Parts: sequence; C-alpha cells; structure tokens
Amino acid sequence: MLYWAVVCLIIAIIAGVLGFGGIAGTAAGLAKILFFVFLILLVISLVVNALKGRGPKM
Repeated sequence: MLYWAVVCLIIAIIAGVLGFGGIAGTAAGLAKILFFVFLILLVISLVVNALKGRGPKM
C-alpha cells in the first residue's frame, strides 16, 4: 500500500509540473489517503502483535 501511495505522489508531481492541476490534486489526495490507511494498518498490526506477545519472526 505504501508503494501505491508513492506512485500516486509521483504521478501528482509529474502532473503538476506539466500543468494538469486537476489530475495532480486528485493524485495527491489519493496518495494522502493511502498513506494514512497504511499508517493505521501498521499501528493496528503492531498493537495486535504486542498483545499476542509474539516476537518478530526470524
């Protein structure tokens, strides 16, 4: 998911440079949403792992 957030951010930057403001805004908004969803899922995963008492897999 973080990969797609970075891809959308790059698309937004390229579209902004080329003058496509609407597409750039949409792509930047999508990248922002994906990034925050990634952060929320990361925190949930860390909390669940901590509550289970398991260490990281090696």
